[in-house]
Parts: sequence; C-alpha cells; structure tokens
Amino acid sequence: MKNVSDHLFPIWRGARVPQAWSWRLGGAIWEAGGLDGGERAPGGFDCPVWCVLCRGGREWLQDACQRGRGAFRLPTAMLSFRLPQLFDMHQVPKVFREDGIISGYRHPRSSALDCILSSFQMTNETVNIWTHFLPTWYFLWRFSLLCSMLSFLTDSYTWPLLVYMVVICLYPFTSSCAHTFSTMSPEACHICYFFDYGALSLYSLGCAIAYASYVMPEPWVNSWLHQHFIPIAIGNSLFCTSMSCYSRFLEVPFPHRSKILRLWAFVFPFLFDNIPLFYRLLLCLGGGCRYTEAVSSHLYHLLFAFLTCFLFASHLPERLAPGRFDYFGHSHQLFHICAVVGTHFQMEAVLADMASRRGWLVSQGAMPSFLGTVGALVLSVLLNVGIIGLFSASLLRAPHLSTQSSSNGTSVTAASTSSTSSSSVSPTSSSSSPASCCCCPNTGISPSPSAELKEE
Repeated sequence: MKNVSDHLFPIWRGARVPQAWSWRLGGAIWEAGGLDGGERAPGGFDCPVWCVLCRGGREWLQDACQRGRGAFRLPTAMLSFRLPQLFDMHQVPKVFREDGIISGYRHPRSSALDCILSSFQMTNETVNIWTHFLPTWYFLWRFSLLCSMLSFLTDSYTWPLLVYMVVICLYPFTSSCAHTFSTMSPEACHICYFFDYGALSLYSLGCAIAYASYVMPEPWVNSWLHQHFIPIAIGNSLFCTSMSCYSRFLEVPFPHRSKILRLWAFVFPFLFDNIPLFYRLLLCLGGGCRYTEAVSSHLYHLLFAFLTCFLFASHLPERLAPGRFDYFGHSHQLFHICAVVGTHFQMEAVLADMASRRGWLVSQGAMPSFLGTVGALVLSVLLNVGIIGLFSASLLRAPHLSTQSSSNGTSVTAASTSSTSSSSVSPTSSSSSPASCCCCPNTGISPSPSAELKEE
C-alpha cells in the first residue's frame, strides 16, 4: 500500500525533483528523476493512471506512440518535455510571495512556455488558473445562448445585458491569464495584475449598467440618481483601477496598507452599484415588494459576494496553518470559486429582472441608450487602458519599485551539467559580485534548469 499514492500522484514527490513525461521504446513513461540520464525514481510507472484503468489502454497507448514516431520520424528528444521546477517561499522574491503559502512557487523568470506548462502542473497557482479559466467558457456558453434568443443588434432594451455578458466573460479570463503569466518577471507580475484589476473595474461598470436598466427600484426610476448612475459608475471604475494599481507599489514595503487600499478600491464600487438592490431588498423585508425569483438570486449573489470579500481580506485558512493549503484549499482559490458562483447568481437575477420588468420599464420611458451602455463601456475601456499604461510606464522607468527587498537571505548554487564543481551566488551581492546572475537581476534564482537551491 505504500506505493499506491506514489503511482496515483507522482507530482507529490517534491518541488526539487525534476519531473517529466517521455516516450521510451514506444511507451509513455513518467520519470520523477528527470530526462538527463539520471536514475529513475522508484515511483516511475509505465503509463498514466487513466490509461491502465481501462482494458487494453496501455497496449493502445504504446501502439499509438510507436505509429506516431514512425510516421513523423521524430527523435526521442523532441517527444519529451520537462515540467518546470518549483521552489519554496524563501527562494523567491517577496513580490511573488503569498501569506501562509510556503511551497509550490514557480521560477520568477519563467518563460511564456513554462508558464503555460505550469498550468498543467500542480503549483500553488494551478487551481487559481483553472477556477477562472473554466468559468470563462461557461459564461461564453450562456452568452452564445442569449445571442441565439435575443436581438442584441436591434433591440436597445438588451444592450445593458450585452455589456454585462461581455464583462463577466472578460474578468475571469483576464484573471486566469494574469495568474498564468505573472511569474515571467517582477515587472510582468505587476503588469499582469494591473490588467486583472482593470477587468474587475470594468465588471463593476457592467454591473452598474445592468442594475441601472433592470434592477432600479420603481420609486427611483427617472430620478436624479437614475440619470447619473452610469456616469458616476464610470468614475468609480477609474478610481478602482487607479487605487488598485497604485497599491501594488506598496505591496513590498507596506503590505498591510497595500491590502487595505486594494480592498477598498473594489468594495467602494460594489457598494455603490448595489445601492438600488439594497433598497429593493429593504422594501421586500418590510413587505413592500413581491418576493420573486430575482430577489432570491440577488440574495444568493450578496451572500457569495460577502464570502468573497471575507476570504480576500482574511487569508483563511492558510493563515492558521501555513504550508497546509499550498496547493488545495487556500483563500485565493476559495475566493475565485465564490466570485464565480456569485456572478452566476447575479446573472440569473439580472435575466429574471430583465424579463419580468420589461413592460413596466418601457411604459416609464426608461429605455437604455447606446451611449449609456456600449458607449460607456468603450469609453471606460479606453480610459482604464490609459491608466494601466501610465502605471506600467512608471514601473518600467523605475523597476526598483517592483524588486525592492526581493532577496531574503537565500543562496543559489548553479550546478553545471558538464562539471561537478559549483559556485555559490548570494543575491544580496548581485550588484557588485561578478559571479552574480546577470540574466535574473534581483530574483535570487539561477536561470539554469538544473540549479540546486539551498538556504544560506
């Protein structure tokens, strides 16, 4: 029984052991010891688990690999790849570290290919990537269904829904890309999350447009707040992007201030967008409205929105047991899941209100305009991209803002494949020592894939 878990979960052998798939003599082999001619780990096995679970799976895979090599005449070196090596918290710069997450960090100078491959490897970001990438396709599927049922081009009443569906497809995809490519460099980490924050601010604007058109309480329709709701939401979107991007410059020297500033940058637009909803729910609690399916979905959305905010601010449960939730169950993963589930209920509530209140809203002359829906989104996109461009330019002009205090007492021993000798390099002396890593400034990580990292 000791080797059962090794065969089922070979990735758990440890971050410092190179791992790879390869094709040897027509069979697929998982090698926990790498592809450099070293000795295979005892946990290696002849084909993946899913292959041996079905009858004849192993023979089928061997035959397919053999025919594939014969058809394309590819050498063995081209039919194998190495999964990126992982590191512990003390081995990466501070800008990449997360509270309570000890292991599973990717190389801080990963290539784009390494970043993509790491999404299929168990790291502390893998679940973050997939919990927003997969929901993107769900929302796109729902969007495609609505496109087949509604006339977005000719029916102006559907334009707020069009804007809303675009932004709920955009923000999880942007988040997934940010988590995937954030380890290409410290500067890339900040810029990726700049775009992530910009997408979230556009999501807040999309919610405001949908709420102003479909959720606004009856006494407030055509009021001053109703007429100025979207312009104020555009300002909130710009405020959200500006403050959240600025908070990244404070992340290393003042992490708590950075967290508080970023939290309020997103909470403020959320509170403003939901003012009409809060009023409607208060009326319902007082018996002043009819309890409908839309009200139920709105309540579920607010519940998951509260959980999302709580998980983002508290860093639970990994804060209570550092290292126990590095790969599964840490707060950012739960935060992603709650955000997506909350967005699902919000979408259902918007669709219910749109269908049930159309006749009354049209009779009140509260028809959406192109400038107040699609035009507002386009204007906000241009302004937010400009803000992100300004912060990115400031970051690239002063890169020390992203890499300050990035070293933390680690040393790197670059092991050469052609020599048994190695040299120890201290990241704290990278600016003065000729032996410092010139390819990876301020990262404290050797660019060599066979580097051995150890504490100083």
